[in-house]
Amino acid sequence: MPDPIVLCDNLVKIYKVADLEVVALQGLDLEVNPGEVISIVGASGSGKSTLLNILSGLDTPSAGSCIVDSNDLTRLTQAQRIVYRRQIVGQIWQQSGRNLLPELHAQANVELPQMLSGVGSTQRSKRAKELLELVGLGDKLHKKPSQLSGGEQQRTAIAVALANEPKVLLADEPTGELDSVTAGEIFALFRTLNQQLGLTIITVTHDATIAAAADRTIAIRDGRTSTETVRRETMLEKVEAHMPTSSAVIGLSSRTHRESILIDRAGRLQLPKEAIEKLPFKGRAEVRIIDDHVELWPILES
Repeated sequence: MPDPIVLCDNLVKIYKVADLEVVALQGLDLEVNPGEVISIVGASGSGKSTLLNILSGLDTPSAGSCIVDSNDLTRLTQAQRIVYRRQIVGQIWQQSGRNLLPELHAQANVELPQMLSGVGSTQRSKRAKELLELVGLGDKLHKKPSQLSGGEQQRTAIAVALANEPKVLLADEPTGELDSVTAGEIFALFRTLNQQLGLTIITVTHDATIAAAADRTIAIRDGRTSTETVRRETMLEKVEAHMPTSSAVIGLSSRTHRESILIDRAGRLQLPKEAIEKLPFKGRAEVRIIDDHVELWPILES
């Protein structure tokens, strides 16, 4: 297995609001291999966007470790953080207004990140045209965002995010403002970019259809990674060969995906809400280690 391109270990993020402390992430673990397409899902307030902000270099962890392509995000200086954001990660937001400058046409928007990185005019013009062609907008080079549809704006945003050839593409609800058909087209484009460029893609989404199209779906609950769903038979073979090192199987719905509970390095796990609601654990469980598996039993009062 290749070394992870993203590795979060016991990641903690605490925000201070007046005299209050809000714990957004509380010991989150995450590994992403090069070339993977993963989706992060969870309820509002679970920590999804906080995680993405840390991975993008916009925010810093309060504790724990977060390494992306050998960059330790807990130790970067301000200058190093700028270089990291320009060269290692590309980011797409849900709101088109955060992705594109309205006064610039599509080609100029794609050229801008390259200009800020010192790329010459001839080279950046050539790459901008190639990227817009790649995302299906080769005939929209000189259209401003207001002249583009929502889907075309997001395609342009993808081209902007790829302008400096990042290793990881981060997308925060990239289809949130699009209809289902256009959303499907955008995710199909992600898959094409993943296959053609070997791009690692991490998306945060509420769209179950989009989440189901990823190689893996990681669910976050209460600031920790809770469950993982692995898809595709080839990936299942790799997972099964290494079980049960980091996850415990809780269900196999078909030949193409497996859902697991994630176990962190301290041995902690989150039981599915269905199990907690159905069985009277009441905050405690009896652990029985039996040969090649572990059983959890409610402690019955005598």
